[in-house]
Amino acid sequence: GDGESAGGGLPAPAPSPPLSVKITGEVSARLLGYTDDFSSFSDFKKTTLGDVFEGKLNVSASAANAEAVINLRLAPVFDGSASPVALDQAYLRAFFGKWIIDGGLRKLTWGKADSFGPLDVVNPIDYTDLTSITDTHSRKIPRPLVSASYTFGAFTKLEGVFLPWFEGHRFARSGRWAPRQITEAADLIGRNVIAGLGQSTLLPAEQQAVLAHYQNLSASSFYPETTGMEYAQTGLRFTTTIRSSDVGFQYFFGNHFRPSITIGGIDDFARNPYGVEPVIDFSRYHQIGADYAQVVLGFNLRAELAAHITGDLAGDDGRVYNPSLWWSLGFDREFALFWGAWRLTLNLQVTEGIRVWYSRIGSRPETDGEAGAGATSTRVTVILGSKFFMDELECKVTGIWGVEDRDFFIIPGIFWTKGDVTAELSAGFLGGDRTGELGQYHKNSFIKAGLTYSF
Repeated sequence: GDGESAGGGLPAPAPSPPLSVKITGEVSARLLGYTDDFSSFSDFKKTTLGDVFEGKLNVSASAANAEAVINLRLAPVFDGSASPVALDQAYLRAFFGKWIIDGGLRKLTWGKADSFGPLDVVNPIDYTDLTSITDTHSRKIPRPLVSASYTFGAFTKLEGVFLPWFEGHRFARSGRWAPRQITEAADLIGRNVIAGLGQSTLLPAEQQAVLAHYQNLSASSFYPETTGMEYAQTGLRFTTTIRSSDVGFQYFFGNHFRPSITIGGIDDFARNPYGVEPVIDFSRYHQIGADYAQVVLGFNLRAELAAHITGDLAGDDGRVYNPSLWWSLGFDREFALFWGAWRLTLNLQVTEGIRVWYSRIGSRPETDGEAGAGATSTRVTVILGSKFFMDELECKVTGIWGVEDRDFFIIPGIFWTKGDVTAELSAGFLGGDRTGELGQYHKNSFIKAGLTYSF
């Protein structure tokens, strides 16, 4: 009945907002072939053309002050070695006024660069297969973390993150995408040890036995366990808008994603030629960085600058990476050609790392993990694209150029989108110096065709 007419009483509580559940995802069918498999009929008969199927399933539930997200990656595993379902992200987000607290398995993007800038240091990258390297978000490896952010007005935010343990970039340990630094590590040990210590009294037959011993070793077995608190990482990031410029500042304490590989026990080689083994570690460092973004004369400019301060301040410890400076500069711009009949989009990014105390790096790879590396490491990424037929047809080419390595990766593609379905025909061509990071995969050029349905 009517509470007031019945003598009063408490008003009815306001109804709680209803729970909102959202399900999205995509299903893809693709064929992937490597060009070197087509070089002969015997090689063609052995090719598999990929796993054909892959998919994503994203589930989110949200209420008044909380949100839960579970993103799954679906891929066939025909040999039963792993589950066909993997967690891509799974986290809880709670809202407390201006505070937002996140916890779980997450991917975070720090910095303003379009592709793997120096400030994007929270998540490592999966390099076990480079055929989809242009999909930067999907190549990130989710990490267990806790993060909190506080907003000051509409354009200013302070964000902190804590990662209780660490994982480096993920590389294939065997197969066509395994880098030579891993596949040749054990052989490199044997050859460099014997060549560098030729004054030892080993007979030729004994030297061959030592070489065979190290060739049979697997460098992957020497990777350290990085799940302890000694590998915990933390960071703080502040972003704001000053007039028409977006700026950010950050501090991060963590580990290099790429391992440093040296050789332990080399001084005792003459007494125990079988006691030498790889020493693999991820150097700790402090990062201090800043970023900037602004639109100038139609160019969307983005810049990042970072300093990595490691424990090797003198530059002569071969087990630890030298301190380094990193910068990135890029822009994107749409150009109207032929009196507006054709619109071309250009995205350009240059990223460079500069090693401090480069002259103090040792020349022997068995005692200095940076031996043989250059003073600088520069990479240029260019993306050219254009759309036709009411934006249903997109033609795009991505080019990656390693300046010092003199190698390249060119990825052209054609994409036809009709409603929720996208047809793709793309390729990848790798070449250049065969000792470079990209050039070493010169045999892995590929052709890919597929269909994707998004829902």
